[in-house]
Amino acid sequence: MNRNHAAALLISIGAFSLPLSGAMAQDNGAMKSMPGMHMDAGTAAPSGSASAKLGDLDISGGYVRAMLPGQPVGGGYITIHNIGKTDDKLTSVTSSSAGKVELHEMKMEGEIMKMREIKGGIAIPAGATVTLAPSTMHMMFKQVKAPFKQGGTVPVMLMFDKAGMVDINLPVVSAKGN
Repeated sequence: MNRNHAAALLISIGAFSLPLSGAMAQDNGAMKSMPGMHMDAGTAAPSGSASAKLGDLDISGGYVRAMLPGQPVGGGYITIHNIGKTDDKLTSVTSSSAGKVELHEMKMEGEIMKMREIKGGIAIPAGATVTLAPSTMHMMFKQVKAPFKQGGTVPVMLMFDKAGMVDINLPVVSAKGN
């Protein structure tokens, strides 16, 4: 098994994870060599990222990274700002480009980066901004129908507890995230 396939296998079985607090995770260096697993602290969305408005929620900076050959999952990122006076929650995400989309978080446990699914959704407190970004919370696209290719788009439906649902097309950027 080569390094790319080993990395893809580790990702697909959930050997890594993202922090619910949104704090940037650190790495012991092993993940930097894995394609698609960049531990960069830069969370700025690339130019041309997707945005939408839904009730009191301003959604911006949406994008997904291109998938490398043999990569079984894809990552998606977005920023949600709740300008209202009522808390909300991102309860789920679906996409016609993937059989399943999970909300994940990455988190350090000792010196090991772990990834796990966030059960029950992600809270979007009133007046707060929540960012799903590399090395923190993110959308994990599983059972993708075709690898995401740079220059394309991935349709997603974001479901919120109070605001309802919104469709948005996330642009596919470089696997490096820019």
